[in-house]
Amino acid sequence: MFTPKWKKEAQHLVKGAKKFIDYKRDLLKPDRVAEINSRLADLIAAIKSKDVAKTSDASKQIRAVCENSLPQEKPLGWFEENVEVMFVAIVIALGLRAYYLQPFRIPTGSMQPTLNGIIGKPLKKDQWPSLPQRLLEKVLRGRDYVYEVNDKDRHIAVTPQGGLDIKDTQFMHFFSRSEIRFSDAEPLRLPAPTNPSSEIGLGAAINYAVRNGGLIPKGMVICEGTIDSGDLVLVDKFTYNFRQPKRGEVFVFNTIDIAGIQKRSGEQGAGSHYIKRLCGVPGDTLSVQTPNLMIDGKIAQEPGIQRVIHGEGPYRINPNGYGLASPGEAAHHGKKLPQFLAKPSDRLSLAAKTRTGMREYAALGDNTANSLDSRYWGPVKEFNLVGPALFALWPITTGHWGFIR
Repeated sequence: MFTPKWKKEAQHLVKGAKKFIDYKRDLLKPDRVAEINSRLADLIAAIKSKDVAKTSDASKQIRAVCENSLPQEKPLGWFEENVEVMFVAIVIALGLRAYYLQPFRIPTGSMQPTLNGIIGKPLKKDQWPSLPQRLLEKVLRGRDYVYEVNDKDRHIAVTPQGGLDIKDTQFMHFFSRSEIRFSDAEPLRLPAPTNPSSEIGLGAAINYAVRNGGLIPKGMVICEGTIDSGDLVLVDKFTYNFRQPKRGEVFVFNTIDIAGIQKRSGEQGAGSHYIKRLCGVPGDTLSVQTPNLMIDGKIAQEPGIQRVIHGEGPYRINPNGYGLASPGEAAHHGKKLPQFLAKPSDRLSLAAKTRTGMREYAALGDNTANSLDSRYWGPVKEFNLVGPALFALWPITTGHWGFIR
């Protein structure tokens, strides 16, 4: 507190010079290290002698020696600095994604109205708004205006199962697309999965092709309308390491080894991620008594589940609440598929006492009439869980922005 300013500054310089030697020893030549130590000894002696002028002179000398010890080191230019900042930002982002938060795009409408999937609406091109308005809608609600016209006669290829070769794909592992493969032309990739693309014209093109030997003629409009992006959400990958998943929350899981999904969706379902509401935890026994979801014979009381049961407000999308698995989904490419909750008497019991990673959960979509979920393909194993859906980031004008419940 009572130490003179000149002495404090000199003592700080001594500490700085010692750190400089420690941090840069591998880059300094031996004669430079010896010279710095010599000047350092002079400065320490000057401080002890309480000679202000001598201390000031020794300080200048040691600064000059340190500054000139590494002449080959040049300050970073603007380009190097920006590259370094970008590299650090990328490393941080990858670390967050791997261990804490992961963005996830909602591909389907199975969680409406809680979360939107990709939505297609037909709209003639001559009814489109001006370009500035379309750009604004792209930013605020993720809306694209799509117009795809076939430029030549093409014949859709046939799969080994005998169906037309049209399937959903991923672009850059993040954006959902659909692809039509042809026997006489390069594949055609559309800017949305098959379901929303079908809503804006693809369905009519497929029906025409079925009636005409797979032909899509030149000039046929394949897609014409709007595609609204699915909600972009952040998934909390951290919390399940410290607490058990809770019934009623929205969660994300991978589809590895869920046989019912892979049988229905093939390669598309084998390594993808789904988002549903967690409607059953280990030890629960589920049944459906429309409109109610029953847990161990009692109506589930969690708020998210209750909203679906009552079908009020935006949840009128399901006026009958929870329904049973549709009989029409029991067959796929001529093969009989199992269903777990197809009759009022059916029960889905979730394993609780089992080896690590194999405890079971049930996943149901809020849009129960339009959701392939545990009613069809059974339980989700503990090792499949990714984490609870935390926050809806974008679009910002759909009413979903904010924490997910």
